[in-house]
Amino acid sequence: MNSIEHQYKIFAFRAIDEPELCKQYIEGHIKVLTDYGIANITSNNNSWVTNPNIYCLGLWSESKELLGGIRIQLADGKNLLPIEEAIGYMENDIYNIVKTYALNGGIGELSGLWIDNRLRGLGIGWYMVRAAIASSSQLNFKTMIGICGDVTLTMFNNVGFVVDKSIGDNGQFYYPNEDLIAHVVGILNAITLESAIEYDKDIMVSLRKDSQQQRIENDTDTEVCINYNLIYPKVVSIDFSNEVSNIKSINK
Repeated sequence: MNSIEHQYKIFAFRAIDEPELCKQYIEGHIKVLTDYGIANITSNNNSWVTNPNIYCLGLWSESKELLGGIRIQLADGKNLLPIEEAIGYMENDIYNIVKTYALNGGIGELSGLWIDNRLRGLGIGWYMVRAAIASSSQLNFKTMIGICGDVTLTMFNNVGFVVDKSIGDNGQFYYPNEDLIAHVVGILNAITLESAIEYDKDIMVSLRKDSQQQRIENDTDTEVCINYNLIYPKVVSIDFSNEVSNIKSINK
């Protein structure tokens, strides 16, 4: 195993409170998508930066260069989730699925994951996903949903996501273009994490119990030191009843 060469920090923030960070996030995400020749990702737009119900994790280098990001959007009865925008025109059932979960414990979508290509092979994407799921316990919702491609399906399965076979062709559909297959996935209980494998679940539970900790991650051949600060400075609660958002501020 290669020795540790760099340290990184994964930190939490609410999108609407950090416009400059959101700008860097968007620029970094666009660059990664461009490098891969991918366009038409519904979560890759600027509208989310003004949504008070979007919470982000960023990845800082030692020099505080933003090298990655991921975000959670809560269903609020006003703004469509990225998955609704992505497949609603061909899978009308997605609207009812989101609404049902929203009215029964709340639902949030994990989206917008990007990692600078200079960090390829370090497993950072996996660490970011685990951190985001761990942080979701602060946001007071039960079900987490998302879209993933074939390449990342194993990772998503391991952290607890299950393919929803009621959508598309047994859970599969073409997105963002006809050359790529994607899957609708969901963690039916993001509170207990009961569908995650033991290894990933133990790490996520640890990050929930101690949201500010340093870990040596070694899921690949290269060890990475990550300083986690997963505490959101500000969270808002949502009452989705009858699709009316009654938002009251909770300051920490």
